[in-house]
Amino acid sequence: MSDKPSVLFVCVHNAGRSQMAAAWLTHLAGDRVEVRSAGSNPGAGVNPAAVEAMAEVGIDISAEVPKMLTVDAVKESDVCITMGCGDTCPVFPGKRYLDWQLEDPAGQGVEAVRPIRDEIKVLIEGLIKEIAPEPTA
Repeated sequence: MSDKPSVLFVCVHNAGRSQMAAAWLTHLAGDRVEVRSAGSNPGAGVNPAAVEAMAEVGIDISAEVPKMLTVDAVKESDVCITMGCGDTCPVFPGKRYLDWQLEDPAGQGVEAVRPIRDEIKVLIEGLIKEIAPEPTA
């Protein structure tokens, strides 16, 4: 069992918001946090506009694949974050559940996805300060 916090991002299709959130957390927190993302009805692939928006900030999510939400993924996570998409997680005692109300990037161009990407980054930065702050020297 790992002593680092584990975060699960959940969105129905696991193709946009949850993929961007997982990528931001991995990019900004490095190995201080274990990161997962999943959805109850995974899409065929990651939203191309989300891939493009993340590439603009130097993060490549082109190889990511939407994954099915499982009970085990929730059990193994300390924090479960839904992305304002109406998806729900199984509830277990001792877990922290958050719902981030974010606009859906599905079917939108990169111009509309950029502000969503940037809002997710701000939320991720706050989450990191809370669950995995930089070690002090």
